[in-house]
Amino acid sequence: MVQVESDFDIISGEDASPDKPWSVIVWNDPINLMTYVTWVFQKLFGYSLARAEKLMLDVHNKGRAIVSSGTKERAEFDVYRLHEYGLWATLEQS
Repeated sequence: MVQVESDFDIISGEDASPDKPWSVIVWNDPINLMTYVTWVFQKLFGYSLARAEKLMLDVHNKGRAIVSSGTKERAEFDVYRLHEYGLWATLEQS
């Protein structure tokens, strides 16, 4: 008998593979000031001014920036916090 390894859990019907990293993306919007976005990145993630400004400029110039990554639960929490500060954020699996 040949045993086939699978990342699919037959009992639950869900993907049983280890949690792949999730990325939190902040999108550009016409409402929030660049200084405010920089401040939010510093406050929520503890980023230095230089890192927060770089991420803010990516959002402004490229339309988006990945601001954090980790487990799905952590990414969902980060998106929730960014929404609380009025930023447009989503998550995607890396």
